[in-house]
Amino acid sequence: MSESILEVRDLITAFDTEGGLVRAVDKVNFAVPRGGTLGIVGESGCGKSVTAMSIIRLLPQPAGRILQGEVTFKGRDLTKVSPREMRKVRGGEIGVIFQEPMTALNPVHRIGKQLTECFLLHKKMSKREAWEASIEMLRLVRIPAPEQRIGDYPHQLSGGMRQRVVIAMALACRPDLVIADEPTTALDVTVQAQILDLMKRLQNELGMSMILITHDLGVIAESCDEVVVMYAGRVVEKAPVKELFANPLHAYTRGLLASIPRIETTPKTELPVIPGMVAGLKDFVPGCRFCQRMERRGPSLRERPAFIEASPGHWVEACPVCYGESGTKGGGA
Repeated sequence: MSESILEVRDLITAFDTEGGLVRAVDKVNFAVPRGGTLGIVGESGCGKSVTAMSIIRLLPQPAGRILQGEVTFKGRDLTKVSPREMRKVRGGEIGVIFQEPMTALNPVHRIGKQLTECFLLHKKMSKREAWEASIEMLRLVRIPAPEQRIGDYPHQLSGGMRQRVVIAMALACRPDLVIADEPTTALDVTVQAQILDLMKRLQNELGMSMILITHDLGVIAESCDEVVVMYAGRVVEKAPVKELFANPLHAYTRGLLASIPRIETTPKTELPVIPGMVAGLKDFVPGCRFCQRMERRGPSLRERPAFIEASPGHWVEACPVCYGESGTKGGGA
């Protein structure tokens, strides 16, 4: 891995509930290479978005809090900076593309008001300069007639155009890192391809790093340099993207890859699925949580498996069942 712009070490994030404190993110480790794209993949409920919100300290309050770990961004541990400093980092140095543009945008304010706010908060600009910079950002994300669109309300734009506005807001201050949380959710495949192409082009032009959170392995394969596979609040596998697709080691990763439709698949045949569901937060076992899902019994449920480097740059949670005895693949999904 090249020099990292962000390093997450032993991150534990928990929520206070009526049933007590539950861990949504459980000792997560990864790094984002400078200028590269890290993909975080997994099913809903596996801790992807909570990890992202922990990085930028936007956890629901007062229930959510970071219990342990470091989030080192350009040499600073973000878990220890003041709320005032964190507000400067968010939007200024770390941009965020939120999951659903209709909830990320305020429906009662025009696009221009919401875009100019980014410049007024983080840059020393006059209102006129911020307005002109906002028009330029809309032009950058290829929204037609930006001088007219900047006066529209969110409901007057299509889903794809709203997503472009959210991207423009995230990139307004030329951040060093962008966190994109399901940036193509609810978009049709044509618009999805346009948004992904746009993000890649802007990343190359601006030289920024990116964390791309998704449950779509096709998006991961097309857009990322490295990938982290999360399950039940933990990282179960991480590797360069080509290595992961060519040689998946964990049973959960193999299950995800097996569920992707392929060209050679016979039409109308049923795709393989991973049986069961992700357990609720309060029901997580201390040991292998994929074994828990598969309703296995034995010592694998009682003690957390070691996270080992199976080959250079390829790490896996070495459950004897899900990874295989003696470090060989086994225990398929």
